[in-house]
Amino acid sequence: MQRRFLAALAVLGLLAAPAMPRAQEAPLTVFAAASLTDAMRTLAQEWQSRGNPAPRLSFAASSALARQIEQGAPAELFMSADEPWMDYLQERNLIVNATRVSPISNALVLVAPSNAAQPVELTRTTNLAALLGANGRIATGDPAHVPVGRYAQAALTWMGQWDAIAPRLARADNVRSALLLVERGEAPYGIVYATDAAASTGVRVVGTFPAESHAPVTYPFALTRRAEGSAQARALLAYLTGPEAAPVWQRYGFGLTRR
Repeated sequence: MQRRFLAALAVLGLLAAPAMPRAQEAPLTVFAAASLTDAMRTLAQEWQSRGNPAPRLSFAASSALARQIEQGAPAELFMSADEPWMDYLQERNLIVNATRVSPISNALVLVAPSNAAQPVELTRTTNLAALLGANGRIATGDPAHVPVGRYAQAALTWMGQWDAIAPRLARADNVRSALLLVERGEAPYGIVYATDAAASTGVRVVGTFPAESHAPVTYPFALTRRAEGSAQARALLAYLTGPEAAPVWQRYGFGLTRR
């Protein structure tokens, strides 16, 4: 009788024991262009609020992120600020080509400190060098490797101003660093994306570069090869490029594309 009683207690103990929690999925690592910082932080929070693991976000110049992926950095998703750096990884077979999509766009603008901003009409006849005065510089990304700098070089070349302005560039390692130089008054003008200017209270847009002055500012997204078999990574990419994320992108000033 005593043995039956003890056996019954053991069974009841097993039934009452809490279930072992399921193993949590490892969070995804997302490498994103610096100009996506604010929007991606909001989207990551919304993704987590839907019961998903919070992704780890790493922001920098697209060039730096692409080279880190090339060197084996453990990122599942790459979000570039221009097509050439995504091409760079695709040519090296480091992304899942079928997942590549360019869902959002931006505009290139000229900014100045908000307390000293006067409108500037940006045409082929605008003399930006004269606006800078004797010692002024224009802050933007380094055209050698930062997408915003490449767009800036193209726009200044279209204006016939590149040779005059190139020696007077304040070459930053990403677009947010360029914006900071203008906010601090270390450069009287900067060439940045419209979304970055909108996120700052220290600068004001004084001019928008014509669309024909540079290649379209589009943002390609793609899964890296390490995420090829990850359902979680595919779900996150689908969310970021789908209708649920669209209002967030627009709230932060990005345009929506059909690519």
